[in-house]
Amino acid sequence: MYAIVEIAGHQFKVEKDQKVFVNRLATEEGKKVSFDNVLLIGDGNNVTVGAPAIGGAQVGAKVLKHLKGDKVIVFKKKRRKGYRVKNGHRQALTEIQIESIVASGAKKAAKVENKGAKPAKAAPKKEAKKAEPKATASKAEAKPAKKEEASQDLSKNTVAQLKEMAKAKKITGYSSMKKAELIAALS
Repeated sequence: MYAIVEIAGHQFKVEKDQKVFVNRLATEEGKKVSFDNVLLIGDGNNVTVGAPAIGGAQVGAKVLKHLKGDKVIVFKKKRRKGYRVKNGHRQALTEIQIESIVASGAKKAAKVENKGAKPAKAAPKKEAKKAEPKATASKAEAKPAKKEEASQDLSKNTVAQLKEMAKAKKITGYSSMKKAELIAALS
């Protein structure tokens, strides 16, 4: 029996008792982890494909150790320019051993949420509450401001729209007026 499971953003084909190197997991050595994003399970001739994941399927694993991968040399060069940069990189990895593959009936893995994310979600609600009293106070000032907004709205309109408004108000000579003259005549 094998499964294709997504672990830390990568997809792996795993079987029971297989050892796999994955990107570093935030789990201590010796602890068990479960992955519920199982994309495909194959058992002999019977293949189950998820859309995108199989509901109730789960892969259980044990964290064996945390380590660093082999060094990768990153060398950049631009010829005839004297530009050469050499960098090295060692990927942080976790070695896990697959202990079980469950096709159905597994419970969802508990997701750990960042404690810092909860106050961030609550903060916009507080700001929205603060914004409401300001809106009620500005309603009293809104009546005199409507005349100013009307003149501002005229400047946002196109010349064709201003000419239509002048025609509706029966202003004569609007066809030869420029935008500034139309705004002055309409206000």
